Amino acid sequence: MRTADFNFDLPPELIAQRPAAQRDESRLLVVHRKDGSLDHRQFRDLPGYFRAGDVLVLNNSRVIPARLHGANARTGGQFEMLLLEENARNDWWAMLRPGKRARPGTQIVCQTPDGTATSIRATVVEMNDAGHRRLSFSGSPDIRNELDQLGEVPLPPYIRRPGLSAEDRERYQTVYARDAGSVAAPTAGLHFTTEMLSQIQTPGVKICFVTLHIGPGTFQPVKTETLAAHKMHEERFELGEETARIVNEAKSAGRRVIAVGTTAVRVLESVAGQNSGKLVKTSGKTGIFIHPPFSFRIVDALLTNFHLPGSTLLMLVSAFAAPGETRGREMALCAYAEAIRKRYRFFSYGDAMLLL
Repeated sequence: MRTADFNFDLPPELIAQRPAAQRDESRLLVVHRKDGSLDHRQFRDLPGYFRAGDVLVLNNSRVIPARLHGANARTGGQFEMLLLEENARNDWWAMLRPGKRARPGTQIVCQTPDGTATSIRATVVEMNDAGHRRLSFSGSPDIRNELDQLGEVPLPPYIRRPGLSAEDRERYQTVYARDAGSVAAPTAGLHFTTEMLSQIQTPGVKICFVTLHIGPGTFQPVKTETLAAHKMHEERFELGEETARIVNEAKSAGRRVIAVGTTAVRVLESVAGQNSGKLVKTSGKTGIFIHPPFSFRIVDALLTNFHLPGSTLLMLVSAFAAPGETRGREMALCAYAEAIRKRYRFFSYGDAMLLL
């Protein structure tokens, strides 16, 4: 399939710049895959779509304050650093701006968000083919312990407003976030409140977790002409023994597994694809690229947000709309067209879609 097949026109005013007033006050577009029919609901109506025996799988990755600022120790020139992946203690891959000035050997004095210099330094060690810099930190036993004081939560690039508000610090994080490591939130989960999760469990729905640490690749468009030529970014994940057991039991009994977000789908289908359709305790990296046609082994329903034109996330949704077939693209884009007509909000702080 061609990348251009997944493009659509999106009015810029539908790109949500701020979250809904309350977590569960977003809108919900329900897509019935069997006949393509749509229901327009509020997110607070979601519990009514669950039934006893369902398993709800959430990604509990926590967004870290990964955006740091600093000054060249020699010239005073300013840098912005976005931490991407930890190799070892005080050893990180990062994106730096301006990149041309960040040559190997450059030392950067880290600053607090108000511009005050600290005793912590980052030294550029090397650069990879993607243009990312490897940084070695000194002045702290572990830079992770300093991020709350030094760093800022990195909002997505399409949120265009100055600064990070106190609202963002609280709302750009799921209420069940636990394992720190993402540079972007698993946004389908931002709508949930603790009260709603308790309500969902009341009729006998089991909730379990996976961890996938989201990297900046989630925002990168597919630049190749065909999907087959695209190389998917890799992200670290962990699937625990309890989640594997709960999901395997549900599948054996013919009960539904409902994934919250494309990240949860990628974990479940990656592990199942390596183990003949079963889940086992696993940790590692996944570079799975799900696009039409794709046959899903685990996930029976998907809750997600509305995604960027031409993105790998939209391609995954299209695959899920009609598993094993290519017509899911048309179904997904028809649902998106209806969402645009009804003025749904798109992207991280936007509204939600439930595919049943």
